[in-house]
Amino acid sequence: MKKLSFLSLSILVFAACTPAAPKNHNASLAYFDLKDYIAKEAKRLTALNPEIDKTVIVNQAAERKKLKIADWPKELSSFSDADINKSAWQGLFTAAKAKDSETYLSDNEKVPVKSLTVSYRNGKIHGIKLLISNTNSLYTSNDTLSYFPDSLYEVKKTQNIKLLKGKSYAITGRFK
Repeated sequence: MKKLSFLSLSILVFAACTPAAPKNHNASLAYFDLKDYIAKEAKRLTALNPEIDKTVIVNQAAERKKLKIADWPKELSSFSDADINKSAWQGLFTAAKAKDSETYLSDNEKVPVKSLTVSYRNGKIHGIKLLISNTNSLYTSNDTLSYFPDSLYEVKKTQNIKLLKGKSYAITGRFK
């Protein structure tokens, strides 16, 4: 009897350790997969290694350089961080699709991404625009992110912290 119990227990332990079938990542996504798109763009841009004319403006002071980006996933992280497919946000966006665009909107105060618009040209993504807003009793920030493949990417941010002077910055990268 002990051998049978040990054998049954062993089978249960090994069965529990068997990995589950992989889940189809894209099957569960309700909205445009921005995170995956930006990851693919970062990989593509890493391979292309284009020269970028990059301008950074902080409170009206500008600096401009031509350079090659060493870490595209980091450079585009503001975009991938704005992924609207987070499980906690399911059902909090309304989608409007047209022939050449799709827009996702949320007015939920817990969701900082207020809108994501993807525009298409000839069946390919032509541009992406995001509006992000964070507000609490001490702090307000508004971001506008734009990405146009092989043309331009831009992050504009304004922040206001109570009792401090407001700040604004913009980072623009133009593909050469």
